[in-house]
This record gives sequence, C-alpha cells and structure tokens, in this order.
Amino acid sequence: MSQSRVAVVILNFNGKKFLEQFLPSVTKYSAGHTVIVADNNSSDDSISFLKEKYPAVKIIQNTINSGFAQGYNEALSKVEAEYYVLLNSD
Repeated sequence: MSQSRVAVVILNFNGKKFLEQFLPSVTKYSAGHTVIVADNNSSDDSISFLKEKYPAVKIIQNTINSGFAQGYNEALSKVEAEYYVLLNSD
C-alpha cells in the first residue's frame, strides 16, 4: 500500500452489522485519509459488503482470527502511514 499521512484502521471480525452502522460516518469524516478494514478471518459477509458498498475502503484479510492485539499487529505491518487511528468496528 502506498504511504499515507493518516491511516484509519478498523479491526473487524464478523461485524458486518457494525460496519453498516458506523462506516458511513467514518468515511465521511476521514476524507483525504486512507480508511482500512483489517478483517480477522470473518465468516460473515463483511468482505463482500465492503467490496460492493465501499470500494474505496482498503481491505486487509488476516488468514486467521488471532485476536485483538495480534490482528492489529498483522494488519499494521502492511500499512504505511505516519499516523494510525485504530477503531473498533463496534
């Protein structure tokens, strides 16, 4: 991923309902910054929802659900930014 000054990173696990509810305001107020959903190997349709409704949101798909801290660590190792804003999907 290309470097951005600010990356808003949301860790998600089976949280499509939260993404539907909260992602509109996150994208609205994050204009000009990179918004990334780091998916912790969800079994719901979070990924297809994001691809269909939010094509500008970048997706990092972790291969396993390794929990909160490790999930973020895996995702952030793939993000280049000066600052990270970490949000919970709920």
